[in-house]
Amino acid sequence: MVHPRVYAALSQPIVGHLDAYFFQVMKDIGQLLGPVFGTTQGATLVISGTGSAGMEAAVVNFVEPGSKLAILANGYFCDRISEMGKREGAQVVRLEKAWGATFNDEEAIEFIRRERPQIVAYVQAETSTGAFQPGNAICTAAHEAGALVIADCVTSLGGMPVNFEQTGIDIAYSCTQKGLSCPPGLSPLCLSPRAMEWLGSRPTTPRSWYFDLKLIHDYAAVSHRYHHTAPISMFYALREALLVIAQEGIENRWERHRRCHELFVRSIKSMGLQMHVAEGRRIWTLNTVSVPPGIDDAQVRKRLLDEHGIEILGGFGPLAGKVFRIGIMGPLATEENVQFLLNELRAALGAEGYRA
Repeated sequence: MVHPRVYAALSQPIVGHLDAYFFQVMKDIGQLLGPVFGTTQGATLVISGTGSAGMEAAVVNFVEPGSKLAILANGYFCDRISEMGKREGAQVVRLEKAWGATFNDEEAIEFIRRERPQIVAYVQAETSTGAFQPGNAICTAAHEAGALVIADCVTSLGGMPVNFEQTGIDIAYSCTQKGLSCPPGLSPLCLSPRAMEWLGSRPTTPRSWYFDLKLIHDYAAVSHRYHHTAPISMFYALREALLVIAQEGIENRWERHRRCHELFVRSIKSMGLQMHVAEGRRIWTLNTVSVPPGIDDAQVRKRLLDEHGIEILGGFGPLAGKVFRIGIMGPLATEENVQFLLNELRAALGAEGYRA
C-alpha cells in the first residue's frame, strides 16, 4: 500500500535530471537510506529500475566472466540470480534446499569453504517462500575466502532489520514497492567500503553500460555528469517515503511490523492453519500460509478480491496451489487491518468448505 504522502509527492512539478534540486533530492535519499539499510559507512545509491534491475546491477558489476559465483538456493529469486550469473559467464555453484527451508551456519560455512568462490549470493528475504535467511555466518565465511557477498533484501528493507554492516553484507539491493510503501520503479542499493574498493579497481569493464555502478555513482554523487534520464517523480516519491520512515523511527517501524506479524501468526494457528516457514525464520512483512487440504487457493483468493477488494497471492513453482502469500507491510501493518484481513480470510475459507 502506497502511503498518502507519497502519492502527494508524485504530483510535485518535475525538474530536469541535471537540475541542482534533483541532485539534492538524490543526496537526501542517500542519507535517509543509511539507517534503513543499517549502515553508517556503506555507499547508498538508487538504480532507475525495479528490484530486478538492482539484482542485475549487483551481478554485472561484481561477477566477472569466468569467476565463481556461489549461491545458497532455496527459492525463486535465488534461481534468478543464478540465471543472471550464467549469462555473465560465471561458474555458478549452488547449495540447494527446498523452497521455504533455510541454511544453518554449518551448511553455509562448509559450502563456502569447499567452493572458494569470488562472489557469494543469498536471498535474505525470499519473496516466493516467506523465508528469512540470516547472513552472519555466510558473510564471515565468504570474507575468510576472500569473497564479496551479495544479499537480496527486496522484501526486508523498511519492514524488518537488514543490518547491512552488522551482518557483513557487501552489496545489498532492494525495491521501492514493498517495505518502503512506494510504487515500483526504483531499486535502492548499498555497497560496503570493501565493495566500493573492488569496484574501483575492477580490471574489466562491466558488460552492461546502463547498470555500470561507477558511472551511476559518478552521476548521482560525484561529477553529476549525465548518465541517463532519471524518473524524477519516483525519486520524489522515494524521498517522501523515507521521510515518513524517519519520522516514525526505523526501530519503531520494525517493531510495528513484528507485532502485526505475530498477531497474524497467532490468529492463523487459532484457525487450525499452518505457516509454511519454521518459526524464527519467517519474514515479518510477507506471510506464507499453507493451503488446507481440499481447498482451492485460487477460489479463496478470488472471493477476497471480488467481495472485499483484498488481494493476496498464491504460490508458484513448487509451491503452486500450496500456500497463500500475504503481505502485511507499510500502512497496512496495523492491528485493525490485520483483524479485518483475518476475518475476511476466515469467511472466504469457510465459503469454500474449510472448518477450523
